[in-house]
Amino acid sequence: MAVLALMAACQTVATNQAELAASKKEFLLAQVGFKVITVTTPKQQQAIAGLAKGRCSAVKYNGKLYYVFPTATKDKIYVGKQAQFNAYKNALAAHQASQQAQQQQQMQQGSPVWVGETAGPRHIEVEEFDGFGPINPMQGD
Repeated sequence: MAVLALMAACQTVATNQAELAASKKEFLLAQVGFKVITVTTPKQQQAIAGLAKGRCSAVKYNGKLYYVFPTATKDKIYVGKQAQFNAYKNALAAHQASQQAQQQQQMQQGSPVWVGETAGPRHIEVEEFDGFGPINPMQGD
């Protein structure tokens, strides 16, 4: 029973991390000028089903190139042109650089953020394990 509960908790953490990452990307997309379009027809839903989850895909519509990012529920899409996509790439790179700088600063202050891989095909990040708080591999915990 305990193993099943732990597995369910780990899957919830992984799902929450994926949802958080997707919402950050959606925020950046909206910030750089991507337009949100609601998917309403079965034909639109079929077209969106073929797009990669969690990333922008280049698509041609009426001979023009657009970049499309489907939401996790695939009921809405973010649509932009080349200028918005370039701005998104720059914003995403800046966000990732900011996170790396923050992690380096935490390591210098003596409280590193530990990100480790788990066994199996699904990799998750665990910051708190069963109420014991952050796991610090640098101190031999």
